[in-house]
Amino acid sequence: MADATPTEGSFPDIAGMRYEDAREELIAIVAKLEAGQAPLEDSMHLWRRGEALAAHCGTWLDGAQSEIERAARPQAAPGAVPAAPQGADDAIFDEDEDDES
Repeated sequence: MADATPTEGSFPDIAGMRYEDAREELIAIVAKLEAGQAPLEDSMHLWRRGEALAAHCGTWLDGAQSEIERAARPQAAPGAVPAAPQGADDAIFDEDEDDES
C-alpha cells in the first residue's frame, strides 16, 4: 500500500503558493468533499491535496507569527549592556540577609 501521509512534496506546485491562494483552494476542496459527489479515488486525491494545502497554510501562519513576535520584542539600544534576567541574583542577596540574622 502507498504511503497515505500527504506532504507538500507530493504536490510540488503547492510549495510556491501564496497563503491566500492555498487557503481558497483548501476551502473549495472541503466544499467538494462535504458534497460527497466525487468518486472515492477522486475524493482521496482531494483529501491528500487538502492535507498538503493545510500544512502549507500552517507553515505560512507559523512564519508570520514568528516574524510578529520578533518584531514586537523590545530592542536594546546599541552598546547597551543586556539586563540580567529577573530573579537571577536573588539567591545571592538572600544568603547575605540570612547571615545578618
